[in-house]
Amino acid sequence: MGRNTRKRRTPLATKAIAASAALALGGGGLIWANFYASAHESNNSGQNQTKAAAGQVATIACPDVQQKLTNVPEKARQGVATELANLDKQITEAYARLASTRQAQTQDAGFVQNAIVGPLKEKRAATLDRIRIDIQRVGGQVDAAGLSALAACTTQSANQTTAGGQQQNGGQQQGGQQQNGGQQQGGQQQNGGQQQGGQAGAGQNIGGQAGNGPVAADFVDITKVQPNVAAKPRKTGNASNGTFVTRCGVNANKNHNTDNVIVAPGVNNGAHHLHDYVGNQKVNAFSTNNSLIADQTSCQNRGDLSAYYWPVVRLQNGTQDFDQNADGGGKEGNVGKILTPVQAQIKYVGSPTSKVTAMPQFLRIITGDAKTTTNGLANANAHWSCTGFENKVQLTTQYPICPQGSNVVRTFAFQSCWDGKNIDSANHRTHVAFADANGNCGNGFKAIPQLTMRLVYKIAPPVLQNGQVKNAYAVDGFPEQLHKAATDHDDFIAVFKNNLANTIANCINQGRQCQ
Repeated sequence: MGRNTRKRRTPLATKAIAASAALALGGGGLIWANFYASAHESNNSGQNQTKAAAGQVATIACPDVQQKLTNVPEKARQGVATELANLDKQITEAYARLASTRQAQTQDAGFVQNAIVGPLKEKRAATLDRIRIDIQRVGGQVDAAGLSALAACTTQSANQTTAGGQQQNGGQQQGGQQQNGGQQQGGQQQNGGQQQGGQAGAGQNIGGQAGNGPVAADFVDITKVQPNVAAKPRKTGNASNGTFVTRCGVNANKNHNTDNVIVAPGVNNGAHHLHDYVGNQKVNAFSTNNSLIADQTSCQNRGDLSAYYWPVVRLQNGTQDFDQNADGGGKEGNVGKILTPVQAQIKYVGSPTSKVTAMPQFLRIITGDAKTTTNGLANANAHWSCTGFENKVQLTTQYPICPQGSNVVRTFAFQSCWDGKNIDSANHRTHVAFADANGNCGNGFKAIPQLTMRLVYKIAPPVLQNGQVKNAYAVDGFPEQLHKAATDHDDFIAVFKNNLANTIANCINQGRQCQ
């Protein structure tokens, strides 16, 4: 894992939350939190109108409703989750229309607004009203005006898709701090150049084999990036120094689907992108706690039936894979050869300041944000690097170009503080948290074993020529997110047998190295 194994709340996130207007809307009902006082919010304020030169539009930016629903009554959550999945589907369909009408956009400055953004607002308004009804039906309270205000979407041009617009002057932003030596993500390339493996529609494609990224500015030569990995927090005498490694393979058996049972239970293709699965082998949109505990595992420790899953990485060199004509695959801009990691390490580590509490059964954690291109970096937790550089450089908003003999590395360090009560929350975030800069859990949260993952890929280095990238690689994602590096994320459901959760905690608390 190197030294960068713990993500603390970034200055960017702290400022965003401090600047937010958190408004409780009734006991037991909906709690509204304006988490993103960022460039994305200014885009949605009505100040950024659709450009007259509509062909410059790169993507559609819509408020992320799920992140703002922090306390949906339990009885309403399934209905709300279904409607949230409908919102994602509507954005996906609108983006597909945006991408397929480039010629019409160049001929009519009002086309995007009238034919795409306007109708999308109407669909979203109806869906948001159904969410209101779902919550009120079970006794929850909703600020109807606040909810309906989320219907309107805006557009972003290529130079606005900089993972929230926080990065300036060509540096690599890591944890909210400007670093030297990188490039602005998406900032140097207007409209992205020619589509790789096809013709760019009216010259307005924004890179990538499917015309939705990545672009040259999404990559950086890691040897030219200044070191940016912070030192670990100082350990106290009460630290839990042990580690527990679970060996679950690299998904060599190609267990894939485009569902996400955490955020879109009961919805086929709820993720709109393909996942690798290791650990539990029967995870899909319809999995339940009972089915998860009964299923098989790819882990050597047969007591570990946990679900570990992440978006696949693809090589965009003109080739295709089995899902080139499928939902979540080629139909939604996720194209190219799927790469299987050559290594996948799953390791639980301790806290530098306290002992850890065993993870509760069926705890769900999502780390990172699949929608940072439009949300901003507040919840970004992507870490990209190369073998030999992991202790020096970790990238959030760009993919590394590794030197000869070095491999691409994705690492994840999950939230390590738990509220002690809930195995999930309405927005899948507020029941867990990151430790602070000193490694402490705040607000009554308890330290739990921190799940860390390290995925290694053997990838021929992409080549940057004339403002374009050849042989690019990119993580799967929602099509409107343009395959930005910052959208990387990881999902986990804790499912343990044979007292394994306690075994892991005891091993870590006793300072042992176990597997």
